[in-house]
Amino acid sequence: MPVNTLEELFEHELQDIYFAEHELLDVLEELAEQTEDEEIAQAFRDHREETEHHVERVEQVFDMIGEPPEEAECKGIEGLVEEHDQFMNRSPDQAIADVYNLTAAQKTEHYEIAAYGNLALLADRLGMDEAGDLLHENLEEEEDALDTLATLTEEHDYAQLMD
Repeated sequence: MPVNTLEELFEHELQDIYFAEHELLDVLEELAEQTEDEEIAQAFRDHREETEHHVERVEQVFDMIGEPPEEAECKGIEGLVEEHDQFMNRSPDQAIADVYNLTAAQKTEHYEIAAYGNLALLADRLGMDEAGDLLHENLEEEEDALDTLATLTEEHDYAQLMD
């Protein structure tokens, strides 16, 4: 389907993030299960719960534009998930896996922040104030999640990983 208007671009990008958020629901659950550090695992569980709300808000935006919620394959998220799976297939030491999971989650948050930032801007430019508010709310929560992950990464005990 051609994308020739801002409205069509908005809908396409909305479908993209809808796909990504659904993928991340599963990924965040896996990350929590794969992570031994309880504080990190809890951060993943908390963000998974938040992601459920992100999906609901995106569905509300679809409703506002009169379209059924529909996913468009998101190669960006698929690539990040594939990269993570390939690393984990190398059977890293558990402590290294915990650090890797933190950094992989941060990459994903950066992607989502870019996606929501662009969607919120498009909504604002299209005069979709309510949709923009919902997308800005998701954006702010993604930024908070990134801050949490960055803090956990910075405060992690790396001494245990040194030879």
